[in-house]
Amino acid sequence: MARVLLTGMSGVGKTTVLGELRRRGFRTVDTDYGGWELPDGTWDEHRMSGLLARHRELVVSGTVDNQVRFYHRFQHIVLLSAPLEVLLRRVAHRSNPYGRTPEQRAEIARYVHTVEPLLRRGATVELDGRREVSELADAVESLVREVC
Repeated sequence: MARVLLTGMSGVGKTTVLGELRRRGFRTVDTDYGGWELPDGTWDEHRMSGLLARHRELVVSGTVDNQVRFYHRFQHIVLLSAPLEVLLRRVAHRSNPYGRTPEQRAEIARYVHTVEPLLRRGATVELDGRREVSELADAVESLVREVC
């Protein structure tokens, strides 16, 4: 069994894929919710360390500045990616309000050009976020079920 980090830009489908994995019975943590992020937008490192120490099978989703400090604790870093037009369309219609203002949409566009390449360099797997949710969840599930 393995720990997997699911990362990518806003609107790529991390929360949706995580929800499908949770429905399938996997332990999941969406770090956008539940106090995992500190006010500066980084993970609470003490809390994340504790989580990773307790669970060998786990899927965590998030995209924060200090996630790279935890890469060695995951067997796979999965980057979900999609074209900017797809991301902007999705954030306009989701329940999470981030991405609805012109400033936030510009920020997402900027991050696609500046942050996503960094995520790509650290990823062990990249998946096209335009694929069906069930296909994406199948791919992540196979990574979690790998014998390490």
